[in-house]
Amino acid sequence: MHNGLVSVTIVTYNSGRFIKRCLESVLAQRYSLKEIIVVDNGSTDGTLDILDQFTERVRLVTNEENIGFAAAQNQCIQMSSGEWILTLNPDVLLMPNFIQSLVDAGNRDAQIGTVCGKLLAMMATFDLPEKPMVDSTGIYFNPMLRHLDRGSQDVDNGHYLNFEYVFGATAAAALYRREMIDDISIKGEFFDSDFFVYREDADVAWRAQLYGWKTLYTPHARGYHVRSVLPGNRRSLSPAINMHSVKNRFLMRFKNMTPDLYVRNFFPITFRDIVVIGCCLLQEHSSLKAFWILGKKWRNVMEKRKIIMRNRKVSDEYLANWFQFQPVSQPAPKTVRVGVRAKAPQLID
Repeated sequence: MHNGLVSVTIVTYNSGRFIKRCLESVLAQRYSLKEIIVVDNGSTDGTLDILDQFTERVRLVTNEENIGFAAAQNQCIQMSSGEWILTLNPDVLLMPNFIQSLVDAGNRDAQIGTVCGKLLAMMATFDLPEKPMVDSTGIYFNPMLRHLDRGSQDVDNGHYLNFEYVFGATAAAALYRREMIDDISIKGEFFDSDFFVYREDADVAWRAQLYGWKTLYTPHARGYHVRSVLPGNRRSLSPAINMHSVKNRFLMRFKNMTPDLYVRNFFPITFRDIVVIGCCLLQEHSSLKAFWILGKKWRNVMEKRKIIMRNRKVSDEYLANWFQFQPVSQPAPKTVRVGVRAKAPQLID
């Protein structure tokens, strides 16, 4: 039993309909937490009144304005002291053994930097769908540079029952090792605040892979998530979310893309770029602002890229294997490795 190693970090923004149930599920964990930190991004819907009920058990920081999910999570992480950080969305409910299962899985190998569990879909009313639906069992990238949740919207027939290495984890409920956070942070930031919201977890996952860290999926950690952003519901999202989605697609690529990966996937990447840019020009005019922001931040983005590429440890072949049209995973060994973090066999010569 490993207790007291985890800091839970939650960012709220007009999360009044979710946050009470979320915090109750955290407090009901069969695991002794180090701390729970909540940063509110200027909510106006009564979220703070609900959080007042938890002030004795939760450390609360209130921002006067919405500084974005990424920057607010960085605030939480900088205040935290746990060996592991569990980032949690307010619209998540955890089963009682969720955190214990994540910690046990993370301690299997010192090279594991991120751990995720099995999230099932839940409606905004906190009701469950008629048939149990998978929300995420980790994230994967396809050759068009789209990142998707593994198993999303599949009927849960009891699959995803094995420990597996996956590309990354959704930050809705991801356990990050402090050592990895310190290793891959750039200019003091774990999540890139330029992202503001959306795709920041995929950016972290890509950077962690480049640095040689692993993400482990454990079937024993189960929770529920209300997902508002899905590939098929773009038209129902706010113009601001869609603009950040376009901006962050290119921002993530400019920072993390290796030349070999681009050459291997040139045609699918170019096809997707034409679709995205064409959509902005012909329909989604509000998203054209994304390209202006990218131009404004170009120099800073290139500085971050230099740092990432200088610290890259994995080979082209290893990285390319993750970018497939079908979700990629690798079986995790059943034996437990402990001790100093080992060098990955896929390191660059």
